[in-house]
Amino acid sequence: MVDKVEGYGGEDYVVRRLTGSASTRTYTCPGCHQPIRPATPHVVAWPVLASTFARDVTGLDERRHWHSPCWGARERRRH
Repeated sequence: MVDKVEGYGGEDYVVRRLTGSASTRTYTCPGCHQPIRPATPHVVAWPVLASTFARDVTGLDERRHWHSPCWGARERRRH
């Protein structure tokens, strides 16, 4: 898998595209609030740096699973 860095909300996010075979759980997409069913290709994204005042750490704890079209439309959606 190749991770990319893409912008969202003025921050940099690590973006990983998953194949259906790599997905075994149901997740809720933060873009549309609908389920991402197992075996569905989708995107996992997390901030490059976590929001912390103590130190710079990766944002892995903040990772979210998105439908691919929802991630593509992320800047056009209202939060």
